[in-house]
Amino acid sequence: MGLPSQPVTLSVEQIEELNKKLSTMRHDVNNHLSLMMAAMELIRFKPDMAAKMLENMTQQPPKVTAVVNIFSEAFEKSFGITRP
Repeated sequence: MGLPSQPVTLSVEQIEELNKKLSTMRHDVNNHLSLMMAAMELIRFKPDMAAKMLENMTQQPPKVTAVVNIFSEAFEKSFGITRP
C-alpha cells in the first residue's frame, strides 16, 4: 500500500463529503445485516421458509463487501493512498 510522502490536508468540504460517505456505508451495512437477522428469525419461527430466506441471507455478504469497498476507495483517494 502506498502512503503519501507528505502530510495530507483536507478542506472542511472534503471532510464533510467523506463523513457523508461513512454515514452511508454504516447505514447500508446495517440494512444488510438487518435483512440477515430478519431472515434468521423467520427461519426460526417458520422453518418452511428456510430455502427462500437462506437465498436472501447469502445475497447480503457480497453487498456488504461492495459498500465497504466503495467507502474504502473514497477514503484512500481522499488521503492519497494507493494500492499496488
